[in-house]
Amino acid sequence: MKVLITGGLGFIGSNFCKYMLANYPDCELINVDKVGIGANPANLHDVENDKRYTFIKGDICNPQLLSRLIHQVDSVVNIAAETHVDRSIADPNVFLQNNTVGTFTILEAIRRHNHKARFLQVSTDEVYGEALEGSFKENDSPKPSNPYSASKAAADMFVLSYHKTFKLNVSITRCTNNFGPYQLPEKLIPKTIIRALRDLPIPIYGTGQNIRDWIYVEDHCSAIAAVLEKGAPGEIYNVSAGNEIPNIEIAKKILGMLHKPESLITFVEDRPGHDTRYSLDSSKTQSTLGWKPKFSFEESLQSTVDWYLKNEHWWTPFANEVILHPTPWKLVGLH
Repeated sequence: MKVLITGGLGFIGSNFCKYMLANYPDCELINVDKVGIGANPANLHDVENDKRYTFIKGDICNPQLLSRLIHQVDSVVNIAAETHVDRSIADPNVFLQNNTVGTFTILEAIRRHNHKARFLQVSTDEVYGEALEGSFKENDSPKPSNPYSASKAAADMFVLSYHKTFKLNVSITRCTNNFGPYQLPEKLIPKTIIRALRDLPIPIYGTGQNIRDWIYVEDHCSAIAAVLEKGAPGEIYNVSAGNEIPNIEIAKKILGMLHKPESLITFVEDRPGHDTRYSLDSSKTQSTLGWKPKFSFEESLQSTVDWYLKNEHWWTPFANEVILHPTPWKLVGLH
């Protein structure tokens, strides 16, 4: 099995590369990454000498590059994406280009140059919009609330249309909020850890009651692998772990683990279009593919905190004023 992974130097991408190399001895990986925001070559230093792994610096919006590479692989896993909602509010255009046009460019390369290749689109629960009650299932209609989720929803629609019109072998995963090693400090959990370590105020949007369903990144990686291996063409698979927790409680748990006072918590202006709650029903993925999460939230959050404590050399170059800003969606043009 030879797999082209896009965005493999990012948080989820690098964890997925490691997961595949560790669990699929016969796989060969080609990792294409333009090394933009969120990408770090240091994420995969420990696999650089693995003969099954090849890195190519390149942009998924480059059709010439993709047409050259697509001949060499059996499958494509598209993880390359701009993912931070706050930045999508500050600069929507880059999200449209990387998330929507990038996905379209990959689909066109498969359609024109390797029609038999399997394609897996790694999407997000945010395409459904907020879940005021109940949990979204795969047949629920997307109702994105911000430019990031809109760009991902548009990409998903292209993926499904290429299955129906051109009969491409595609599947989509939609996952809840990830956390774990190598996550860029702009996201809630690493930002809270780093700001707490520096005794800086912990910014919490609004009242802090916005709820997200959290999943440890390795559980997400195992779900992607299961869908890649056993998912049906044209199908969407939700991925969740059932850890629905308000943002304020996440901050309090981290402060407790670091023995820092809750007085560091500071409530700041809520961001525009902030969804109240996300919730996914992943029973289809679990029942049809035999996948289920194996990591408990409390233990994996503690191991994540420990990782950031032990790897200050990794996150220090990222931990600048812009990345750690309390309201980054206001920083138009500073990224």
